[in-house]
Amino acid sequence: MTASDAKIGPLPGGPTGASGAPLPGVALHSSPQDVLRAASAENFTVSPLILPARQRQHLFAIYGFARLVDDIGDEATGDRLALLDALEVDLEKVWAGMPTFPINQALVPTVRECALDPEPFHRLVAANRQDQFVTRYDTFDDLLRYCTLSADPVGRMVLGIFGVDTPDRVALSDRVCTALQIVEHCQDVAEDFAAGRIYLPREDLANFGVREEDLARPSAGPAVRDLMAFQVLRARRILDEGTPLVGRVNGRLRFVLAGFVGGGRAALDAIARARFDVLRGAPTAPKTRIARYGAAVALGSAAPSARRAARAARSGLPPLVTGGGIIAKPSGHGGGE
Repeated sequence: MTASDAKIGPLPGGPTGASGAPLPGVALHSSPQDVLRAASAENFTVSPLILPARQRQHLFAIYGFARLVDDIGDEATGDRLALLDALEVDLEKVWAGMPTFPINQALVPTVRECALDPEPFHRLVAANRQDQFVTRYDTFDDLLRYCTLSADPVGRMVLGIFGVDTPDRVALSDRVCTALQIVEHCQDVAEDFAAGRIYLPREDLANFGVREEDLARPSAGPAVRDLMAFQVLRARRILDEGTPLVGRVNGRLRFVLAGFVGGGRAALDAIARARFDVLRGAPTAPKTRIARYGAAVALGSAAPSARRAARAARSGLPPLVTGGGIIAKPSGHGGGE
């Protein structure tokens, strides 16, 4: 599971089809439009309609690739590792030659016009390859290393498209993307468990007295709710650390990034409103709330305190929050808002 579950608005041209429809077959030969129509998650809104047409096309290209890699890693029948290998071999031709698969062909103008590095693309493949044989993470640091493969590359690609991928912005983007990945893990606990995966660190389960079988129940007990309240608090802290990125960019990109941050905050709010019971289903925020949070982030990025935070971010970030010792455990049993 990578952090590519995004609702990205109307697709530019291409075949028609119902949103959320399953991809036909293995999907290696599917068009980017069909791949994106099959994506049903709607947590983090990108607003491509406010962008120039060429940048919209570039965003669709990278999200189409990320979605296909994720679909193969999570849903494909047959030998998923072989499919990922085939996609990655073809991916190499994006930088030298002409790839065979439509999803990689769509990347060619984006990669060449924006001078994107191949490493983030290969990291996404590596994340889904890891998902085939790693189903548990012992520590939060282990999960963070997974996020460097599954989440951070997407943000780096977006910054590259806009030509603003300076080291300080990349560091902030990594924070935002890691936080969004953790948010998604929090929402999808029941779905992931049904698929045989647990993205909640074992050290956290032990600290809160949660057994794996507790995650199979139809609703969360007090220990699971406390565990999820802790995960939400930690994700919110990491997201806040990355939020100065919004103030470090200008123009329409600021609104796009504010949409990502606002979507993450709305999702965290949805989990809290569900009283941290993520076993009944993935808590999601309505579109109006997502839009409201995104607008608040965009407006807040112009505040004097936000500008100071953005300037301070140039000098580097503190070490990423890890483990359970920095954020105190909640005292109650996951009381929501």
